[in-house]
Amino acid sequence: MKIGYLSLLFFIFCCQTPKKMEQTASAEQFLVVLGIAQDAGYPQAYCGKSCCEAVAQGKEKRRHVTCLGLVDRETQQVFMLEATPDFTEQERILRGYLSDTRQPLSGIFLTHAHIGHYTGLMYLGREAMGAKEIPVFAMPKMKFFLENNAPWNQLVSLKNIKIESLKADSIVQITKNLSIKPLVVPHRDEFSETVGYVIESKKKKVLFIPDIDKWSKWQRNIVEEVGKVDIALLDATFYQNGEIPRDMSEVPHPFISETMDLFKNSQNKSKIRFIHFNHTNPVMRQTKERQWVERQGFGVCTEGGIIKL
Repeated sequence: MKIGYLSLLFFIFCCQTPKKMEQTASAEQFLVVLGIAQDAGYPQAYCGKSCCEAVAQGKEKRRHVTCLGLVDRETQQVFMLEATPDFTEQERILRGYLSDTRQPLSGIFLTHAHIGHYTGLMYLGREAMGAKEIPVFAMPKMKFFLENNAPWNQLVSLKNIKIESLKADSIVQITKNLSIKPLVVPHRDEFSETVGYVIESKKKKVLFIPDIDKWSKWQRNIVEEVGKVDIALLDATFYQNGEIPRDMSEVPHPFISETMDLFKNSQNKSKIRFIHFNHTNPVMRQTKERQWVERQGFGVCTEGGIIKL
């Protein structure tokens, strides 16, 4: 009964055919896309727009907040990149890829202190899981933020989590097959610095940057950075300027249109998979805008998608 329930849950969440599930089971190390939406999810609270109403009317499926699961089946370890408000569902799905689904998370990697990227840590506390020293990997300012602000410092004092320090551009070997390296990026750093990650196996490198202000503000060249990896999951919060009825400079992100323009003459554009969509972004849904993006040679992340490493 337990196996049947988990199998059904995987199918509903991942929307994968049995054939694709078999392909996933054969991979030893892989990433699984556990969410693709911006911090507030899809649908968003207090949204009466047609994009969110479509979910209420059953015309569109709910999307979870952006999160990656990292699986090493050889060592029977799983890690989460981000701790989102959808943590409960995402953590359950991720553990389901292990032969022993009771195995706890081996670690959580945080990018920064905006609501969709760390608030899922609350589910590790005494009101919920009552976890025991789950490793949480964080940069110095992020570590300070968690250790010195309630309710997060209670997770530390009660030893629900154990914060592991990260250093920019320093590789962390998390299993014998996998390593992660944080890259600092500019992004409205009110409470912490912001990082992206390079996830590396013995065969592949994947770049994950769910949030950044603008590519031009980064000290690195995004075109060159994508050239160094096999796949790049990049910030696609907004499709184009004017998408929301406010000054979009208050929430700067590289528009998909801007990223596409940067890579229009690059042979590496096929490596790009867009992720982290605001509810207003038409590329998250099956629209003419999404078709246009894909016709230009770019990819779009879908929930349940697998990236073999």
